[in-house]
Amino acid sequence: MAPLIPQGIINPELNLFFALMLGVGFGYVLEQAGLSSAQKLAGVFYGYDFVVLRVFFTAGITAMTGLLFMNYLGWIDMGLVYINPTFLYSAITGGAIMGFGFILGGYCPGTGIVAAVTGKIDAMLFVLGILIGIFIFGHFFEAFDGLYTGHFLGNIFVYDSIGISRSWFAVLLIAVAITAFIITQMIEDRVNRAEASLISSRPSYFMPSFLILALGIIYLFLPPERASSFREKPPEKIWENVIAGKHMVCPLKVVNQIKNGQDQLKLIDVRSHEEFGEFSLPGAVNIPVEEVLNSRWREFFRNGKREKVFFGNGAGKAAEAYITASRAGYERVFILEGGLNRLFTEVFTDEGIFDTDNRKQARQFFLDGGVKR
Repeated sequence: MAPLIPQGIINPELNLFFALMLGVGFGYVLEQAGLSSAQKLAGVFYGYDFVVLRVFFTAGITAMTGLLFMNYLGWIDMGLVYINPTFLYSAITGGAIMGFGFILGGYCPGTGIVAAVTGKIDAMLFVLGILIGIFIFGHFFEAFDGLYTGHFLGNIFVYDSIGISRSWFAVLLIAVAITAFIITQMIEDRVNRAEASLISSRPSYFMPSFLILALGIIYLFLPPERASSFREKPPEKIWENVIAGKHMVCPLKVVNQIKNGQDQLKLIDVRSHEEFGEFSLPGAVNIPVEEVLNSRWREFFRNGKREKVFFGNGAGKAAEAYITASRAGYERVFILEGGLNRLFTEVFTDEGIFDTDNRKQARQFFLDGGVKR
């Protein structure tokens, strides 16, 4: 239930009830939009009906814009939003299978269930196929495990993958959506041979398109969060943690997380973008020291569910990032003890705290390509 349960607004015991209500509402919207029709869904591939693209693009950019502004104003905390970890091989394979099933059956899983509920026999068979697929995957999961967990990339975002800021990505996505609306409408009219009278009678969508694009541009130029705020921690408190050694995370804990494909720690590489591009740890996010207070990382650091671990080649830059983040009031931030130098010394030499089995497993993992390149 979004951030309502973590914030104590909704009783956790009512979670499933509200999930059911949201599901019913979502199904109703799909039905009203006509998305329970296989013909309408297949129309995207044949060029005679692009309502599916327009509905989902509209929902996507509207929700994105609203969340960005509500997060900026402090009305919600995007740090509470769970991001699915990316396993590249299974994502590509699953996407290909779903796309093939969409074309073959005329439904995606959600629209298939809505259509089945409304009594469409083809949709019922489609859902039956889904259930059979789930059974096969669950029963033979061990055989698929290597593919399912292959090439772990962590909790990444599209805009990080292509190397642009979140604000620029939002503006570009809105522009792409509006362009897609215009082009697909032209294709649809040509394929259906729409009459001029029908085209001229349509309502104009210029104003809502202009407004959402304007909001995206406004967000692009909003000032970043001030380095000094009411959340700022006093230096004495930070110094206490440093003296007590509470700000350090052991390399063993980090290595165990990486090789086991876990996500309890958020690894933050504070080196330059060039160094990060050469190699880093799997699942690591590149936030150089000078970008720690950038507004794009605000909700990332405010996510209190996971420990954020800074690391560099040594401990110098990581310590600088730790102090900066701590002073800004960000909680559960730490430093990888000794940095990458210490971690790789533990893995590739016989010195340190690693036991023999752990060292062998970690060494093999990194030799097999565990370092992100």
